[in-house]
Amino acid sequence: MPKVSVTPQLTYARINKNKEGICLEVYLDHSATTPVDPEVVEAMAPYWSLHFGNPSSPHRLGVEAESVLTQCRRFIAQTMQVNPNEIVFTSGGTESNNLAILGYARAQYKPGRIITTSIEHPSVLNPISYLRANLGWQATKLPVNSHGKIDPADLAGAISPDTSLVSIMLVNNEIGSIQDLAAISEIIAAANRKRRQKIVFHVDACQAFGTVPIDLAGLQIDLLSISSHKIFGPKGIGLLYVKTGIHLQPLLFGGGQEGGLRSGTENLPAIVGLAKAVQLAMTGFPHRAPALAELRSRLVTRLMQIPGTFCNSPPDGAPHIVSIRYEGVKAEVLVHFLEQKGVYLSMGAACSSRKNKASHVLQAIGLSPDQASSTVRIGLSPKLSPEQIDYACDIIEASVREVRDIYG
Repeated sequence: MPKVSVTPQLTYARINKNKEGICLEVYLDHSATTPVDPEVVEAMAPYWSLHFGNPSSPHRLGVEAESVLTQCRRFIAQTMQVNPNEIVFTSGGTESNNLAILGYARAQYKPGRIITTSIEHPSVLNPISYLRANLGWQATKLPVNSHGKIDPADLAGAISPDTSLVSIMLVNNEIGSIQDLAAISEIIAAANRKRRQKIVFHVDACQAFGTVPIDLAGLQIDLLSISSHKIFGPKGIGLLYVKTGIHLQPLLFGGGQEGGLRSGTENLPAIVGLAKAVQLAMTGFPHRAPALAELRSRLVTRLMQIPGTFCNSPPDGAPHIVSIRYEGVKAEVLVHFLEQKGVYLSMGAACSSRKNKASHVLQAIGLSPDQASSTVRIGLSPKLSPEQIDYACDIIEASVREVRDIYG
């Protein structure tokens, strides 16, 4: 991929004046989105207006753009230890999930059965609902335990002769539970050894990539979704890994870019940004999980000292996602109290936090609607400091107390 010089790291806390004086701002919503790393910005810069050619154009500018596109694809493929022609660039995780599910279903000669879980992202559940309502597909949603994990035995029992696709996320975006992909993969592989038609395995890895190890070859994954803006890259770009031999029908038709699976002029600046973000994520991978685990432990230990606090995230969950609830405190109220004091977190998944209904993920792990409405999600970054965590915990504790005093 194109080389760029090193620039200073992002600042995740800054001094900001507001009506209450001077406060320290701390961003704790990295599961919703991350700021673009300065090295990513620098890598993208030449491709907005200097090297702006269309990769499909036959002249020099187009050939140069195509060369950069090829370099990025090869670099990402090498990082993921796959073939370059197995990388399809998309607009992000939602499109990748839709292309995996709808694209695979439309390529089949007859409707089949999809197995998924009750805590998947809407960009998985809604395409499956569409297939059920309009194209005659059947679906099985596996239940999860209080830690947000499926029982692999339930998957084995759910596989039937008409099962053709299994779609299970690696890391849940709301509570951080990690599914046992090794056990899941082995169950699917064992079923495939007895079948003529292969069961295809799709994994939504948008919240996992760069934080949780993913062994594509060892786990026999056929389709895998990644989103750039979860790993300090730009919004509007992502990819779908499509294993050789897996046939999909495109969702978009046009000039036949991306091997015919995703027509439309490639967003070269964003693809360069994605490649750089992947490089940074993989370079820092050995240190990322331990750093996040330390921050998570510090955060949870402090917050659990607040009376009436409950942690929804499993102890062995992803180190960057913490779901926590405060008895008698509405999450929506708390989030707005905190933003006034410069601490930013969310009520849950960013795609659904503005909707007035209880999270399907929190209900699936056994929480009541009232408990779900008292839950906030904290998304950590390894670039946060212990001092910023301590500061944020002080503000959260004071805000919980204030909300209870006002609304209790």
